[in-house]
Parts: sequence; structure tokens; C-alpha cells
Amino acid sequence: MSARIAAPADGGGTAIARRLDEAAAACAAQGAQLTALRRAVLGLILAAEAPLTAYRLLDLLKATRSNAAPPTIYRAVDFLLAQRLIHRIERINAFVGCTGGAHHAHPAQFLICRSCGGVAEIEDPAVSRALARAATRQGFRASSSVVEIEGVCAACAAPG
Repeated sequence: MSARIAAPADGGGTAIARRLDEAAAACAAQGAQLTALRRAVLGLILAAEAPLTAYRLLDLLKATRSNAAPPTIYRAVDFLLAQRLIHRIERINAFVGCTGGAHHAHPAQFLICRSCGGVAEIEDPAVSRALARAATRQGFRASSSVVEIEGVCAACAAPG
């Protein structure tokens, strides 16, 4: 699956720049640093129209940084995941920006379109509560959950 990079509607990427600044501030508040490289990787993820794999991120980063290598990407992605700035979509082994902003902790729920590859993050507390209750009934203490639902998005399902 190839991910297209969205062109910012305002031509300057103001919304993405604002999200990057918010992410940097949130990291600083946690005693962490959103370095230039981490910021660049997060910017690529936020600008993408579909989830990006680590190797696609590497290809995109090499356009501006000739010294980019797989460990560089993996370290940046690990940091962004730890800071809860991005999510990993397990099903497709790719990354998306977190729609809830920086440093929030909510259970991730994703709708994955098998036609266009798009991913929508949803936040439904009822789903999280239902999963927690089901786990508890089994004597299981869940520490986290990621729900990935595969199907067809509204745009792809619409008669054309």
C-alpha cells in the first residue's frame, strides 16, 4: 500500500505546524525533547493521507536527510509512540498521528479501509468499557487494548 502525502490546504501547513509545536511543548512538559529528526518524522506522519510504514517514512525522510537509516526511523517512531503522539496500526504495521493531541491516554480504536488503505481513529468509551468488562469476567487484568476493524470506508462504499 502506498501512502500519499497530503498537501496542506493552506499551502503552508499551518495546522501541522501547530500540532508539531503542541507536540514539542507536551514533550518538554514531560522532560522529553522533540528533536528536529523526531519532529520531521512526526510531520511526515501527520501530513500523510494514509498510514506510513517505517520504510516509507525512511524513503520520505531521505528526500531531506541523506543520512537517514532504518535505526534512525525506528528510534524516532519508538519515541513518538512512547510520547503517545502516534499510533501503530498492528494489522498493517504502519503509523498514524494521534487525533487526540499530545500526551493523552485513550484506548485506540481504528477503522481500516481495505480499499483505499485509509485509517480513521475513533474514540468510543463504551467499546473500551465493554472490553474491560469482558476481560474482567475472564479474570484477566488488561493493561491496554487496540481495536482494529477492517472493512470499507464510506467514500469507497459510495456508489460511484
